[in-house]
Amino acid sequence: MILDYSIKGLNIAFEVTEDKTVILRSFSRSEKQPSAPKKAKFCPIVQLHVSGKDQNDHHGGKHTGTYGSYALKYVSHTAYDTAEGKKVEFLLTDGKLNVTAHYLIYRDITAVRTWNVVTNTSNECVGLEYVSSFAFTGIDEGVLSPNDKLRVYIPHNTWMRESSWQEYTLKELGYYKNNNFSMKRISVSSTGTWPTKEYLPMGAIKNTETESLLIWQIEHNGSWQWEISDIANMLYLQLSGPNEQEHGWYRELDAGETFESVKACLTAGRDFNEALGEMTKYRRTIAKRNDADAKLPIIFNDYMNCLMGDPTEEKEYPMIDRAAALGAEYYVIDAGWYADGSWWDTVGEWQPCEWRFPGGLKKVLDYIKEKGMVPGLWLEPEVMGVNCPLADKFEDECFFMRHGKRVIDHGRYQLDFRNAKVRAHVMSVFDRLVGEYGVGYIKADYNIDAGVGTEVDSDSFGDGLLAHNRALLAFLDEVTAKYPHLVLEYCSSGGMRTEYASLAHAHLQSTSDQTKYTENARIAASAATTLIPEQAAVWAYPKSNDDTDAVAMNMINALPLRIHLSGEIAALDDEKLALMKEAITVYKNIRGDIARSIPFYPLGLPTYGDKQFCAAYDCGGCTRLAVWRLDSDETEIKIPMSGVKEASILYPSASDCAVRMAGNDVTVMLPRRNMAVLIEVK
Repeated sequence: MILDYSIKGLNIAFEVTEDKTVILRSFSRSEKQPSAPKKAKFCPIVQLHVSGKDQNDHHGGKHTGTYGSYALKYVSHTAYDTAEGKKVEFLLTDGKLNVTAHYLIYRDITAVRTWNVVTNTSNECVGLEYVSSFAFTGIDEGVLSPNDKLRVYIPHNTWMRESSWQEYTLKELGYYKNNNFSMKRISVSSTGTWPTKEYLPMGAIKNTETESLLIWQIEHNGSWQWEISDIANMLYLQLSGPNEQEHGWYRELDAGETFESVKACLTAGRDFNEALGEMTKYRRTIAKRNDADAKLPIIFNDYMNCLMGDPTEEKEYPMIDRAAALGAEYYVIDAGWYADGSWWDTVGEWQPCEWRFPGGLKKVLDYIKEKGMVPGLWLEPEVMGVNCPLADKFEDECFFMRHGKRVIDHGRYQLDFRNAKVRAHVMSVFDRLVGEYGVGYIKADYNIDAGVGTEVDSDSFGDGLLAHNRALLAFLDEVTAKYPHLVLEYCSSGGMRTEYASLAHAHLQSTSDQTKYTENARIAASAATTLIPEQAAVWAYPKSNDDTDAVAMNMINALPLRIHLSGEIAALDDEKLALMKEAITVYKNIRGDIARSIPFYPLGLPTYGDKQFCAAYDCGGCTRLAVWRLDSDETEIKIPMSGVKEASILYPSASDCAVRMAGNDVTVMLPRRNMAVLIEVK
C-alpha cells in the first residue's frame, strides 16, 4: 500500500509492505519517484532501541537494526486536516509497545514536523535506550554514487564564533561508500545544558543529481544527535534527542506509561537558500511573540563595550540620557546590579546592591521610564552560586546531583526546574523585578554547562536532564503568561543555546558575545540561518576611538535583524552619534518588514576567513542587501540578483560607497577595508 502525502516542493510517500513494515518511500524535492528499497526491514520510520532486545545489524555505533526496525508492525494510520496542514499518524505495535509516528505536513510551507510517541501497553516495565524523532533511508536517491553527488552542511558553533556553516563531501567527513554497509557514520551531537556549544542542532544534505536539498533542525534545549550513514546499500538520515550511547539517557516505562520524543522539522528546496526560506517560514509558526516585542523595539543594553558588568547609579544616568536621545525604546541594565564585590559564585538572591544604587535600583528604573523607555534587567535564573547564602537553605534535590554530590560548574549549582521549591523561588524573583520594580524586559542569561544530567528522581542522568529541560520551558511559559507585556530575551554566553525549543518560548536571543565588530559582522551575516530575523539580536557597540566606517559597520551588522545598542556612546563625538542616530531612524522605517523578510545568501554562506560577504533579505516589495568588505584587496563586490531594476544605498547616506547594476548583477563599490553598506534593490 502506497500512501502519498506530497506537497508543493516536497514528495512524501509512505509504503506499508506485505509484512506490515512501514517505510518512508520518498522524502525529497525531486520529482523522480525512487524505486522500492531492496530490504524494507532496513528502512523503518521509527528506530527504537529497547533494553534486552537484539540490535539486529552489523552496526558498530550506528542507531540501526534496532527493535523498531524488525518488531514494530503497522496497525493503522490516520490523516486529517489541521490549521497548519495535514496531520498524518501511523500506529505501530509489537503487542507490548505502541508507537505513534507523527508527521505534521504544512499546507503553505515546504516543511514537515516529526516526532514519535511510545506507550507501554504491557504489564511489564520496558527500558528505552534510543527513540528517533525522524528516520529516512534513501537520501542517496538517484543512480550516481553518493560520493559524487552528496554534500553535507554542518553548522559549527562556539562562543564568539557562532553559526559557522561548512559544506563537506562525504569523503571530507571521513566517509566513503564502498560496500553494502559501513561502520563509519557522520554523527553530530551535543550533551548537556549548553545544546549549541559546538554545533547547532541543525544540518543539511544536498543531492546534486536530483537538485534537492534538505535542511533539518532538532528542537531541544538539551542533548541531541543526528547521523548519516548506510545500511543495505542505502544511505539514511536519523534525528533524535538524547539517547543512552551518546548522552547517558535511559528511560523506564511502567505499564501504561508514555514517552514522547523531542520534535524535529525538515524543509526542502532546490538549494540551501530555498530550503532556508521554508525553514524561516516554519520557524515563524512556532516562535514566541507578544504585542510589545512584535513592534521590534530598539533595545539599549549597558554591557557590551560599555559598563561591562559594573553598573552604578552614577554611571547609568548619563548613559540613559544618551540612549534616549539616540532613540532607544528599551534600556537594559545588564550584569552586576546585584554584585557586592566578588559575585560570580554568590549569585542566586538577585537583590540590588545598595552601594551601587544608593538611591535604590527602582529610582534608576523609574528614571528610565521618565525618559520614555521601558526598563530591563539582566538575570541568570537557572543557577545558584556555591557561596550564595541561599545555597545551604535549599535541599540537595533542588539541584542537579550525580553520584550523591551536587553538580558544580564554574562556581555555580544547576537548579532543577522539576522542583516546586526552585520554581517558587525563581518566580518570586520575577514577581519582584517585574511586579514590584516595573521591569518590562528580562535578559535571561545562562553561563554554565551542567553536563550529562542528574540522578534525582530519574532513571538515568540523561532522563533527569530531559525532564528538567521540559520543566524549564514550561516555567518560561508560566512567566510570560503571568506577565504578557514582558519581553523575554534568552541568552547563554551569546549563542550557546540557539535552538527552537527555547526560541519557541522566548521572544528573542543574543546571537553572540563577540566583542570585535569585524568578527561580529560574519556572525550577524549568518545569524538568519539559525534564527528568524526578528529574534536575532545583534550588538551594535561602537567605541570612542572607532572611525566612522567602524560605526557604520556596527550599525549595519544589526540593521536587518534586531538592534542591541551599546558601546561607549557617552564618549562618542557628534559625527559618530549622528551616524548612529541615522541608522536608528532607518531601522524604525524598515522594521515593519523584518518580521516577514526571507533571508538568502547570493554569494554563498559566510564563513570564517571570508573577507567579503553579503546577506540578503527578501521583504516582498524590495530586497535589502547588507554587504561587507573586511580585510580584502577587492574594492568591488559583484552580487548576482535577478530581476533588479533599481538599487540604492539605504545606509549610510553620506557614504562614499557606490552601487551600480549591469544585467542581473549588482556591483557594490567599497573603497576601503572594513567597510559595510546597506542597499535596497527593487
